[in-house]
Amino acid sequence: MKLNSLFAACILLLAACSGNTEKRLPILGEREPVEKVVDGKTVTDTIYQTIPAFSFLNQDSVSVTEKDFEGKIFVADFFFTSCTSICPIMHRNMLKVYETFKGNKEVGILSHTIDFKYDTPSRLKSYSEKLGISGNQWQFLKGSKDSVYTLAEKSYLVAVSEDKAAKDGFVHQGWFILVDKDKRLRGAYDGTKPEDVDKLISEMNILLEEYK
Repeated sequence: MKLNSLFAACILLLAACSGNTEKRLPILGEREPVEKVVDGKTVTDTIYQTIPAFSFLNQDSVSVTEKDFEGKIFVADFFFTSCTSICPIMHRNMLKVYETFKGNKEVGILSHTIDFKYDTPSRLKSYSEKLGISGNQWQFLKGSKDSVYTLAEKSYLVAVSEDKAAKDGFVHQGWFILVDKDKRLRGAYDGTKPEDVDKLISEMNILLEEYK
């Protein structure tokens, strides 16, 4: 479950190329230049990669879609409840994010299970209760293998896979991905490192300021 150094290098490159100034976070992921006419002049605009529509069940067996996160920034990760390696560390660190922004209606957290067989909503509920999570600010989500894995790799740029040779049967990266209110990727942080989580919290505050 080692982090992908190539992915990290790409994140740094995109950040460096973003022209980031004055406490504004870079926009990550793929981008496409498009031409449009404004006031009779042809100008070039940029279309950024965004998180697409989704529909999953949460720990309360309630359907959750992207519409539930309209007007919110959110942090997303990928895990499974029987994970004995990085997941406990990740979610111990994510608790700090949760406690920092608890009750803030502009902030959400999405944790997607990659164990589509074992992790039922009831198991996700038990898992969330052990963490001390209540309410719907931190959602633990379950979907089909194809839907979750495609979302992870194509949209969040996080590698996940089922691997019978792995210790717990799965391999995944421990990134916490920060997404803005326009569903664009704004940051990637190593969820196993407290210093990265502190940076995430700081940059979440910066991102919230962008929308004021």
